[in-house]
Amino acid sequence: MPGSRCPRPALPILRWLPRYSRAWLPLDLLAGLAVGLTTVPQALAYAELAGLPLQCPFCPLQYGLYSSFMGCFVYCFLGTAKDVTLGPTAIMSLLVSSYAFHEPVYAVLLTFLSGCIQLAMGLLHLGFLLDFISCPVIKGFTSAASITISFNQIKNILGLQGIPRQFFLQVYETLRRIRETRAGDAVLGLTCLAVLTGLRAMKSHLPQAAPAEPLAVRISYLIVWISATARNALVVLFAGLVAYSFQVMGSQPFRLTGSIPQGLPAFRPPHFSLAVPNGTVPFQSMVEDMGVGLAVVPLMGLLETIAIAKAFASQSGYRIDPNQELLALGVANVLGSFVSSYPITGSFGRTAVNAQSGVCTPAGGLVTGALVLLSLAYLTSLFYYIPKAALAAVIISAVVPMFDAGIFRTLWRVKRLDLVPLCVTFLLCFWEVQYGIVAGVLVSGILLLYSIARPPIKVSEGAVLLVQLGSSLHFPAVEHLRDSVCSRALAASPPRSVILDCCHVSSIDYTVVVGLSELLQELRRHGLSLAFCGLKVCGTSATPPQAQGGCVLRGSAQLPSPVACAGLSSGGTVIMSSTLISQSWRLRMQGAGKGWVLCAGMAGGSAPEGWEVASTPPAQVSLPSGPCSPGPPVCRLRRIPAFPQLGGGRAVRGSGAGGQRGRALHQHCREHGAHPVR
Repeated sequence: MPGSRCPRPALPILRWLPRYSRAWLPLDLLAGLAVGLTTVPQALAYAELAGLPLQCPFCPLQYGLYSSFMGCFVYCFLGTAKDVTLGPTAIMSLLVSSYAFHEPVYAVLLTFLSGCIQLAMGLLHLGFLLDFISCPVIKGFTSAASITISFNQIKNILGLQGIPRQFFLQVYETLRRIRETRAGDAVLGLTCLAVLTGLRAMKSHLPQAAPAEPLAVRISYLIVWISATARNALVVLFAGLVAYSFQVMGSQPFRLTGSIPQGLPAFRPPHFSLAVPNGTVPFQSMVEDMGVGLAVVPLMGLLETIAIAKAFASQSGYRIDPNQELLALGVANVLGSFVSSYPITGSFGRTAVNAQSGVCTPAGGLVTGALVLLSLAYLTSLFYYIPKAALAAVIISAVVPMFDAGIFRTLWRVKRLDLVPLCVTFLLCFWEVQYGIVAGVLVSGILLLYSIARPPIKVSEGAVLLVQLGSSLHFPAVEHLRDSVCSRALAASPPRSVILDCCHVSSIDYTVVVGLSELLQELRRHGLSLAFCGLKVCGTSATPPQAQGGCVLRGSAQLPSPVACAGLSSGGTVIMSSTLISQSWRLRMQGAGKGWVLCAGMAGGSAPEGWEVASTPPAQVSLPSGPCSPGPPVCRLRRIPAFPQLGGGRAVRGSGAGGQRGRALHQHCREHGAHPVR
């Protein structure tokens, strides 16, 4: 129908496939090829990092390749970011090594369960839970992981065997056995590391070739760019040729990857039990063994994927759907478990290669996935000659940039308290990864709750005590507020009445209302008063509601005592009072000559002199435009029936009863948008 909006396709691929352009095809092919050349060597290296070969001598590094193609295909259909590539990463491999116990069956089951959790979170729109993992916790984890992973590969650079995987034992054993270093592995590993570092630096300083440049210059630029982009593949290929040359000559100074079974993985569901020499480990025991890993692995996978997607989406000027990203990652892990994959997530390094290659759509992932499948089908026999030192150099080169030394200095300058969760996470991750992450989240949560329980309170003394709140009030803070107000108000000589400036308070809860009521009663027992100013009002209403025991009045005369009222002037100012309104105060009307009053304390429905009960209330009530107002929306006064002593509403602007106290209240009300006149 004309003017109707077409529904947005539920499947993300249907949003870009119908408008796919031929001009995008070469760029997607090039990007997919560049990412594929990076994926294959990294997949072999990350499988070693995950520890899967240790207990599986006949099925070594192919698990890295099994984990590298399903995510590419699934994300092409379900992903919302054109740049993101899913697959094994260093962080996820480290987590798998902690929770899969070097057993492929555990790793594949962990993939399936993590995918189910991620899928459920996406369907239930629970992505907001990731917001509780603060940036200092993430930085502490990634920086510690960078050091842990790098040192874990030192044994392969040096050619050492039998080194334990626990970090502190690993450091001790490596230093103790440093004399057993194999010269061939050390020379090759350090050479590969230097070449990778040089190619990375070359790419970061490579100037862009302009279209007007000569053909030779543009070809040279393309050669250098491809060499730097596919540096992992080139280094692994070079190291493999060197190792093969030594093998032909009858000597082998390097430790090699070894045989990798050729062919594609069987498509079958994951095993829900594990056969061991003494019997069978049932599904329940396997879940208990993985323990907290069932929370850490899916959450870290989601966090890494969404963070990468948001970063590259902002650079390229498009938006992503976080919940759809959760669904894509969950489906990728669930289906990946059917092809013996271990948990996957978004890869920052390969995503950067994808973006820098000029990818236009997620179709580039199809090329990457196809290249991995071709490697599994036809090239696995060539992987036999890849030295482990070369794969270790690839891993170290990938994870070293994850260490952010500047974050410590930045937090010291911005907010030093954030160094606490950063350091807790960073240090405990060297002991156990899960302890570091959980402890960091708990410390961040405690700091967050403390700021809620102890909001900033500024007290200014004068004729009255002005208490200014710096944030909203929640139930943990009410006792602190009562103690602060009572101690200052009663300790003054003479004791002073209190004005509670709620300009920055946008919400309160029931416990706070009870606490304020008790505070008011306590002050009244000492002959003091409590007034509120700057309160926000919310909601919309065509007519102001009547309060209990009161009515809507219209007029402009002076209000008699002891009526407690709320004034709504037609010019936009909202005034609510406590029992301090007396005969010496009246409302200044703005715009039209008459105002509206919601009178909460009037008995029998009879109007004071100069006022009449309104038969037709005003069409709307506008808010003030001062710095403490919540903005332009039309709002409604909301009475708290259980506590009429609080003034019968939520917009109390202040009032006074003559003398020095009255002048102080009058001055404060004028400064904050209320307009009482002597």
